[in-house]
Amino acid sequence: MNRFLLPLALFVVLVGFLAVGLNRDPRDVPSPLVGKPAPSFEVPQVADPGQTFSPKQMLGKVWLLNVWASWCVSCRQEHPILVEYTRNGGTMPIIGLNYKDQRSDGLNWLQQLGDPYLLSAFDADGRVGIDYGVYGVPESYLIDKAGVIRFKQTGPITPEVMNGKILPLAKELDQ
Repeated sequence: MNRFLLPLALFVVLVGFLAVGLNRDPRDVPSPLVGKPAPSFEVPQVADPGQTFSPKQMLGKVWLLNVWASWCVSCRQEHPILVEYTRNGGTMPIIGLNYKDQRSDGLNWLQQLGDPYLLSAFDADGRVGIDYGVYGVPESYLIDKAGVIRFKQTGPITPEVMNGKILPLAKELDQ
C-alpha cells in the first residue's frame, strides 16, 4: 500500500503544477528589465542607412520602443492601432525597431500600411532584440525620460492596452 502513496503524491503535485500553468497567460512573461535602464545600442535607420539611432537620443522624453517585423502576423494586428494613435495627434514618440527583417520588406510594409514611427531602427541580426530579451515580435517597451524601462507589452498592443496601460503611464511619467 505504501509503495503506491509516493507515486500518487507525485502525480497530485504534478497535476497541481499543470493546473496553475494552464491558467496563466502565456504572453505574460515578466521582464527583468522593467525598472532598469534600457540597454544601449546604436543601429542604422530603416529609411536611411546612413543615419543611426540610439536610445540616448530620446533622453528627456517618454517614448515607446515597438519591436516589429514585416513577416510578423501579430504585428499586422497592432499596426493599425499605432497608425491611428499617430494620425490622431498622439504626442508620445514611437520608435520602431525592425527586427530580423530585410530592409526592403520593412520599407514596403511602412509604405503600404502606414508609418506610425518617428523613425525605425534596423536590427537586421537581432542583437538589439537579444539585449532587450525579445523572444517574439511584437513587443513594446515604454521608456521614461531617464532611459528606464517602465512597462513591457509582450504581444500586440490592443486598444485596451494602449488606452488603459500605456497612455496613462506615459502621461504620469511625462509630468
